[in-house]
Amino acid sequence: MNAVLELSKPRITQLVVLTAAGGYYMAVRGPFDLPRFGWTLVGTALVAAGTNALNQFRERHSDALMRRTRQRPLPSGRITPRAALAFSVGAAGAGIGVLAWRVNALTAVLAALTLVSYAWVYTSLKPRTTYNTLVGAIPGALPVLGGWTAAGGSLDPAAWVLFWILFLWQLPHFLALAWMYREDYRSAGLAMLSIADPDGSRTARMTLLYAVALIPVSILPAVYGVTGSLYFYGVLALSVGYAAAGAGMLLQPAARELWARRVFVASIVYLPALLTLGVLDKAGS
Repeated sequence: MNAVLELSKPRITQLVVLTAAGGYYMAVRGPFDLPRFGWTLVGTALVAAGTNALNQFRERHSDALMRRTRQRPLPSGRITPRAALAFSVGAAGAGIGVLAWRVNALTAVLAALTLVSYAWVYTSLKPRTTYNTLVGAIPGALPVLGGWTAAGGSLDPAAWVLFWILFLWQLPHFLALAWMYREDYRSAGLAMLSIADPDGSRTARMTLLYAVALIPVSILPAVYGVTGSLYFYGVLALSVGYAAAGAGMLLQPAARELWARRVFVASIVYLPALLTLGVLDKAGS
């Protein structure tokens, strides 16, 4: 049972569910439909768990080559590939079914797109091109759209603003992680920017670029009237802090490893804090 739980990457699944929940709450206009909200979270969790498991199934050989991942259930032999595949297909299929039956078709389609873009497109690109990071940020940003549409919201500009916040937030996170574990990625033959970047300067520049780009985008929910001033000033401070960590990674090459870890930690703090501010300061709540 522990091996199956690990296949689902529970921390990532929890973050996906939190993202969908935040998108749902910010989209609600009128009475809050608790049963629909509950089914949204259940379906999202199942799809996320199945997607993460399918990703591990497809990457089991490269995972075995990296110190960070060689103890995962598949490379360590604690679960068979057939069992992992059955779990991933069953969980993801059940989640998409729940969303289609109990929520709405658009949310189910977005969940299916998340599954395909992450477990198939992104995973297939990782050994081939450094642009895999950009592609991988798409499925990471889709759950907030799923939460939004589950509450009855349309894919209007406000919804896409949330998508772009999630998209940009991930990129410094991924780049910092890739720098910290560059030798692992090299051993596995994965195409990451950090591998062809001996001193880390290119990785640091891109980290800072995306973090700075996030600053104006992150405050747009307040501009579109989704949130209020508490969100505006709180997220502005969060985004500037995130960019400051990226600046440290670029400007202090002797301590680049340390600053990469700070970027990574800042990214972990950033998203839950942003969603919390969005929920607390939703316009009209």
